[in-house]
Amino acid sequence: MKNIDHLSITPEVIARFADCSEPRLKFLLTELVQSLHDYARKVELTELELMAAIGFLTATGQKCDDKRQEFILLSDVLGLSMLAVAQNNKFPPEATEATVFGPFYVDGAPSYAHGDDIANGAQGEPLYVTATVSDLHGKPIVNALVHTWQADSDGFYDVQRPDQDMQARGNFRTDGEGRIHFRSILPVAYPVPTDGPVGDILRASGRHPWRPAHVHFMIEAPGYRTLVTHIFREGDQYLESDVVFGVRSSLVAQMPRREAGALTPLGEASTRAFHTLDVQFRLTDAT
Repeated sequence: MKNIDHLSITPEVIARFADCSEPRLKFLLTELVQSLHDYARKVELTELELMAAIGFLTATGQKCDDKRQEFILLSDVLGLSMLAVAQNNKFPPEATEATVFGPFYVDGAPSYAHGDDIANGAQGEPLYVTATVSDLHGKPIVNALVHTWQADSDGFYDVQRPDQDMQARGNFRTDGEGRIHFRSILPVAYPVPTDGPVGDILRASGRHPWRPAHVHFMIEAPGYRTLVTHIFREGDQYLESDVVFGVRSSLVAQMPRREAGALTPLGEASTRAFHTLDVQFRLTDAT
């Protein structure tokens, strides 16, 4: 019988993975145990602190449902999501940079025709979006699938409102010039949800919960790597302190205001002030 102490337990646990038939899984588990044990020894983790951590993770799981993913939010605010994005999306300089996926994407969003209003009743100042999807050489990518979603003027996504129909989200196919255009609403800065364990961590550590104003995009096309990114609104006060560390300077864009009476990108005179966004996405090959 072995007398395991705080030092000898680590190699003993790792040895139990010897018969694991999946090399990558064996490697991940080995490194996880080594790192966890090293951390516990470094900080001299107490039993009470361990139980508090287990309770926190339990509460995080209990906060998740089909419309809320608290674990993604936790990964985001700890910078783990953006670290994984940066490691796995080392695109050429000409390519559009990737950023965090976020917890508010929804499968099955409606498909729209070019020029449609995807706000679907979401409140906010009108925003007319024109986007072009191309390869790294500027060649248009035809029939690319473009997903887009965003929060409303109160800083809420549709999934955060009980029994809310889908708003300010939709899918488009690029035309023969690789373009889409649609109407939505001007994005605003908003706080991530703070009514769960992640909010407790932010408050306890003295951090603010705010994300700068942005519109989400995910673009898929055969032969190209799927791009998950945001376009951030220039001038937002939280660009330098995004709670999820997702801002990249190349993703910050102007969304200029036009006064009522000006012609919209659709060629009609607007009865109210509006904003415009013109953006180009460049995808990298799948290989």
